[in-house]
Amino acid sequence: MMQLLPKSRILLLKQLLLLAVIFTLAACSNTRYLQKDQTLYTSSKVEVKGEILNAEKQDLRSSLASKSLMTQQPNKKLLNSRIKVWLYNQKYNEKKSNWFWNLVLAKRNLEEPVVYDSTKSKESVERMTSYLRNQGFFYAAVNYNANTKHRKTSVTYHVNTGRNFVIDKITYVIPDSAILSIVKANENLSLIQKGIVFKSATLGSERERLTRLIKDAGYYKFNRDAIEYSVDTLNKALFRNTLNPFEGFVNIFNENKGRDKLTMDVEIHIKNPEDSISRWEQYHIGKIYAYPDFSLNGNPNDSTLLHDDRKYINIRYHQEVLKPKILSRSILLRPGETYSLQQYNNTVNKLYDIGVWQFVTLQYKERKDSVKTLDAYVFLTPRRKQEMGLTFELSNSSDYTLGSGITLNYRHINLNNTATQLGMALSTGIELVRPQQSGWDLQSKQFGGEVSLTWPRFALPFHIKQSARSNVKTRLTLGANYLSRVEKFDVTSINASYGYDWNETLYKRWIIRPITLNYVGVSLNPTFRDSVVNTNPYLKRSFEPALIGGESVSFIFSNQDLLHQRHYSYFRVNVEESGLWLSGINSLMNSISGHKTNLETLTSVNISNFVKIEADYRHYWKLGLHSGLATRAYAGVGIPYSYSQVLPYVRQFTSGGPNSIRAWRLRTLGPGSFKDSSATAQAFPDQTGDMKLEGNLEYRFDLLRMFGGTINLKGATFLDMGNIWMIRKDSSRPGSEFQFGQLYHDLAMGTGAGLRLDFSFFLIRLDWGIPLKVPYFTGNKNGWYVGEWDLKDSKWRRENIIWNIAIGYPF
Repeated sequence: MMQLLPKSRILLLKQLLLLAVIFTLAACSNTRYLQKDQTLYTSSKVEVKGEILNAEKQDLRSSLASKSLMTQQPNKKLLNSRIKVWLYNQKYNEKKSNWFWNLVLAKRNLEEPVVYDSTKSKESVERMTSYLRNQGFFYAAVNYNANTKHRKTSVTYHVNTGRNFVIDKITYVIPDSAILSIVKANENLSLIQKGIVFKSATLGSERERLTRLIKDAGYYKFNRDAIEYSVDTLNKALFRNTLNPFEGFVNIFNENKGRDKLTMDVEIHIKNPEDSISRWEQYHIGKIYAYPDFSLNGNPNDSTLLHDDRKYINIRYHQEVLKPKILSRSILLRPGETYSLQQYNNTVNKLYDIGVWQFVTLQYKERKDSVKTLDAYVFLTPRRKQEMGLTFELSNSSDYTLGSGITLNYRHINLNNTATQLGMALSTGIELVRPQQSGWDLQSKQFGGEVSLTWPRFALPFHIKQSARSNVKTRLTLGANYLSRVEKFDVTSINASYGYDWNETLYKRWIIRPITLNYVGVSLNPTFRDSVVNTNPYLKRSFEPALIGGESVSFIFSNQDLLHQRHYSYFRVNVEESGLWLSGINSLMNSISGHKTNLETLTSVNISNFVKIEADYRHYWKLGLHSGLATRAYAGVGIPYSYSQVLPYVRQFTSGGPNSIRAWRLRTLGPGSFKDSSATAQAFPDQTGDMKLEGNLEYRFDLLRMFGGTINLKGATFLDMGNIWMIRKDSSRPGSEFQFGQLYHDLAMGTGAGLRLDFSFFLIRLDWGIPLKVPYFTGNKNGWYVGEWDLKDSKWRRENIIWNIAIGYPF
């Protein structure tokens, strides 16, 4: 007898069938509603030829296909159909109207058919030609070909760039000798250099650089319009007909045809002020007025303001927000100094970085009683001094069914009016597993707390000169944490650190911790100790209590800003050492006590001696408006030394999970080609190593905008590879040690796809991964696993397809 399907499944099949019918109809012609002489604009393409690199051709194709140059854009496709055009026709031509169609035919789901217009193609050709000339391609030729079939038109734009011009000679025409000397002194930083390709955008950027340079030298009223350019060949062919500049370009072309490189000379003119025969004038700073508690609708001339006139600044206030000494140090301007645009920006940024003020406004006013003198007015609107927050978290992972956590945060941003920040956090959480449908079991519980103090300066007994951009922070942190894995182990961790954090430049950041201290106490469940830990010498040494004390240095480079919108990089390297100064204290105590006691005997904990190095490089490309490519390469190694044989458990490397190689569950991959298939490993996956290599490639793209654009649904496909290894041979885990000749064999590879719900302020990520290459797979020499895929088998899918739920991007 045929088995009947449940009602819910029948309903789902009907909905899927309806969706398939809609997309099928949408794939059909959308031209039936067009007028007789109209065609539907369906696609456009730009073909670029010329004596330039392939990468430059790709950039040109993207630029020429933009809306500003290609004035008419075809209708977009979704799943190979113009569904939005079809829905538009259903609403306005078919006049569909019932509860279902009213729900589907929302405005955001409709797109009016684009009727092809040849005049817009001609306009696009003109804009593209003008754009190419601005890029230095004066020989560029652009035309188009429109192909119409079945009342649908596709357009191909054919672009031949030819050769572009190279700058040969740069000269300056500057009647003001003072400004000329400033420009010449910084000529090595000029964006216009001999041998570079001529582009109009380069001239614009150089104009902005020169404007900043001259304003930084004190010329407060200098105007960018005073900078002009003229371009020419060696014999002034450009200016033979000043009434027709394009004829001049033709002269250039004719006289350069026989040359290998087409060259141009650039002349830079900086004029004197038009309204006066005098030169540009330098300005200096007069008095500095600071208003540290200025309200948004405040009056700087308020007679009730208190006055506190200091050496450098004049403070006007109702209530003291910051100690005058600290406020004076934070305002980088000084009376008598030459006006500088860069110093203006540095002062505003410095005041914001302190964290005390919500709004910072710096204004200059010319003094009436002094010539070429500017008074500075600094208006500061304070933030609330104290903040408190409560965070709830629900999560799911590959090693637990449900996790929950609560974190209570408190922060005081201005202790004793010194801009010192006090932070406190208390957190607790549990993890639950559901081995059977009947109930839940507690897998782990955690409690922790942390207190931190942050000073906006180097807290040192001696003075260190710092850059205006450095944004120095000194941090003291104390914390404790307790983690209990039910029926396995309890770990108590107490940590402290003291160090400095500052920006060397706009892109470079340093984090130095000269003092870090971490005590790790471990209590093992007897059953777990005897059946798991004692059977594995490496695991036994890992679970020994440890005293970790040393220092660490981190360097971070990130150039994500407005100047690097197409692609940018992130690089972080961290070096940590433990045991050097603790061993020195241990030896000193041993010597003083006559070899009777030392730090290790007093605490009953061994000092951990190791060096750990990590490097993380990431690069991001923006591919058009709605897609991008993200890459990451990571390498890390930890080397124990002296009496230590292994890294402490909390410093070991792991692989797998939502932020690593997503085709493996957390802590289940490696080390090397080793695989623990015991029953204990199934319940307690915990593979760790001394070394880690990992690479990731992820293509990200937009899918849908939902709920009026407040939530974006995005997609991704990815390729992950890597593994962990042991430095020394581990007899209990054969194949776990690193051997360069076995590197390719030991690399794990996985691929998959994912969805992301982007709420702007946070992102929920769902990824599924499937293994491509398995280090421990013995079916072939190199471990390729694709031939073993059996997607039809539900058991195989459960064992090999891994689902990962996480918050935020993996990198």
